[in-house]
Amino acid sequence: MHRVSTGFLQSFEVCLLFCHLVSFYDRTKDIGVVLQHYCAVILGKSFHSYSVFGAAMRKKTASIFASLTTLVMMTTACAPSATTTPDAGSASPAAAEKQTVGLVLDTGGENDKSFNEYTLKGAKDGAEKASLDFSYVTSAASSDYEKNIETQISEGADLVVTVGFLMGDATAAMAKKYPDVKFVIIDYAFAPGDDGVDPYTTDLKNVTSLMFAEDQAGYLAGVLAGCVTTSGKVATVSGMEIPPVVKFVTGFQSGAKSAKPDVVTLNQYIPDFNDPATGKSVGQSFVGQGADVIFAVGGNTGNGGLLAAKEAGKMAIGVDVDQYFTYPEVKDALLTSAVKNMDVATATAVAEFAAGALKPGVELATIETGGVGLAPFHDAEATISSACKEQVKAAEAALKADPSITGVK
Repeated sequence: MHRVSTGFLQSFEVCLLFCHLVSFYDRTKDIGVVLQHYCAVILGKSFHSYSVFGAAMRKKTASIFASLTTLVMMTTACAPSATTTPDAGSASPAAAEKQTVGLVLDTGGENDKSFNEYTLKGAKDGAEKASLDFSYVTSAASSDYEKNIETQISEGADLVVTVGFLMGDATAAMAKKYPDVKFVIIDYAFAPGDDGVDPYTTDLKNVTSLMFAEDQAGYLAGVLAGCVTTSGKVATVSGMEIPPVVKFVTGFQSGAKSAKPDVVTLNQYIPDFNDPATGKSVGQSFVGQGADVIFAVGGNTGNGGLLAAKEAGKMAIGVDVDQYFTYPEVKDALLTSAVKNMDVATATAVAEFAAGALKPGVELATIETGGVGLAPFHDAEATISSACKEQVKAAEAALKADPSITGVK
């Protein structure tokens, strides 16, 4: 058995202390780790030979310390300081900060079975897939638009999504006030000013408008309605008389007349998108005038028209989204819905923003791009004749060849 002297233990402890001190001053820890390992190896070997060599070993230990001292002085002088620049691959706090998408909904609530609901779905899905933070607020009245946009920006929104034609003015005002924030607005395009300059290249160069060819979807709905009507009268229960609604109505009437030239088309605009009672009343009036197909083009107001058709045993066509799923109470009356894929368009815009690829200007969804069209016939599949289905297919091809046949310029 080898015995260890007090002198050797002291040398061993001093060596370890010395190495820990080096580790403390060496921010990279590399030198300290190497020296601790070196101490352990050298002194470990010395342990076995200490009792044999005695005093000679003490001289060797002193020599080791002298060498280590020299090595530390040299390496410490050459070592980088504690304020060295991070590696190029290291992310700075600013670069690592998560971006935020803020959505401002129009009146009507988040469960309106239409614009708000599907834009919310698209924005939320897009943000989640891109690992972005997300928040939304619902407007109680039009006077809330700018305030709600301001709230989203003050809470850190890097991209603000606004919903609907009525939010155009508020979106423009806020986009000018906050040029470093990106904006996406659904269903509103900013026209050139009196000087003819494209606003998306000047004071609205942080804005992207997601637009839809409503007239094309409306045209297909009209072709179907004109083909299936037996009374020769079809009607539209419409919301506010604004461009997207007018385009739906114009396209529908043109499509119906292309399928049945002598068809009678009825229409009434209602100055509200959230008045189903009035919508139902107007729908009942049209049924009383002989209409057997009602196309509802007015958000929740239009839903009243769908209900009127269902209760009267007439045919109905939904709008914006597949209302077979969003308004199942009237699914027995639904032939189809003229859809605008708002959820897909919104999610795509959020993804483009996350990738740094969102561009200012108008992005138009058409029959050609798959952004608008008719929803499946669902329960009406068996009742719609093959001849009418073929007419709809022919109309799709005609629209791709010449979109102007809708009558909308």
